[in-house]
Amino acid sequence: MITTSRDPSAKLKQFAKEVKLIFPGSQRMNRGKHDIPELVSACRASGVTDLVLVHEHRGVPDALVVCHLPFGPTAYFTLSSVVMRHDVPGLMTVSEAHPHLIFHNLTSRLGRRVTSILKYLFPVPREDSKRVVTFANQDDYISFRHHVYKKIDYKNIELTEVGPRFEMKLFRIKLGTLENEKSSETEWCWHSFTNTAKKKRYLSIE
Repeated sequence: MITTSRDPSAKLKQFAKEVKLIFPGSQRMNRGKHDIPELVSACRASGVTDLVLVHEHRGVPDALVVCHLPFGPTAYFTLSSVVMRHDVPGLMTVSEAHPHLIFHNLTSRLGRRVTSILKYLFPVPREDSKRVVTFANQDDYISFRHHVYKKIDYKNIELTEVGPRFEMKLFRIKLGTLENEKSSETEWCWHSFTNTAKKKRYLSIE
């Protein structure tokens, strides 16, 4: 289930629609006046596997929360450099086929944990699917890209980006679900003040 923070701007509503296109079989729900416990309870009652919540700051999408149901975990990401679908050159219609997934440079224990959280948002693709979703980590920023491809010949393919496009940065993982954010145990939290003599990489180096 895809939804937004309260009183979303027109741009956040559009972004939520585009996020829905990424995940096959997902549904989008208008937030209205529903609070988080009501949302989570409704999702559980309907057999929803994940609740995805998008936030904004001054009309710009700036955060994404993935809550796995019924018991958690919940992962919190900041968003930056968001490019909406209509701003992607040569825009194409999004296929409903289940996408193949590429996870690049998420090699640490935390990186593998993030991979596990994200990959279960997607159904298993058919072998002949022409959709590709990529999560590529560099310096703890995960670049999200969404493409379709076609074969040119036996060793060449042509990629076409279908959007949206954005950068994600993990800042917290909680063991519980979204409505229990304050009481749930924190599995991992990003610390902005670390030893500057040696830049630490959380997602790609043990």
